[in-house]
Amino acid sequence: MKDETGKQAATADGLPSHVTGRRREVLAAAAQVFAEKGYKATSMRDIGRATGLLGGSLYHHIRSKDDLFVELHDAALEAAAEQIAQAAASGTDPWERLSRACSRLLEIRLDPRSITMPVMNDFRAVPPDVQNRLLDKRDAFEAQFRELVEALPLPAEFDRSTFRNFLLSSINSAPDWIGPGRYGPEEIAEQLLLIFRH
Repeated sequence: MKDETGKQAATADGLPSHVTGRRREVLAAAAQVFAEKGYKATSMRDIGRATGLLGGSLYHHIRSKDDLFVELHDAALEAAAEQIAQAAASGTDPWERLSRACSRLLEIRLDPRSITMPVMNDFRAVPPDVQNRLLDKRDAFEAQFRELVEALPLPAEFDRSTFRNFLLSSINSAPDWIGPGRYGPEEIAEQLLLIFRH
């Protein structure tokens, strides 16, 4: 789905477009609970209240809190990955593709409606067995940026893994250091890459 400027438009709930109907409603409501309360403080009762499902109806849609969190995490990263891939594909050279991908990730990161970052940020709060279930999707998400950085004409002495990790750390911490209204995501991405290119 694209907006009037031709940019990839984020869905209001941050879920992939193929999740539809009642399932989408349940996931969107549960995602808001996780985003507000965090994984540890969220109970199945909280999810039931938010989704309007009680007792057996709740467990018909949701097997467990852990299963729901994994599904939300994977759906959020899938939606973000789709948008970032489309943004990167519209670039004409390696630096522009990376800039567009960074800009889109910043839009997702700074959007208060986005479930992607609250769910990703709770990674260390979940039990180790649940973390293990999340790793494949996270690795696939980060592989996009690995490929974009690999395509850059960097000096031979640059460690591309370090470059990528510094860049993603800067983007992921953006809400902590960006003042409201000073720059938009595109300007921030441009500034970051000017620094990284220099």
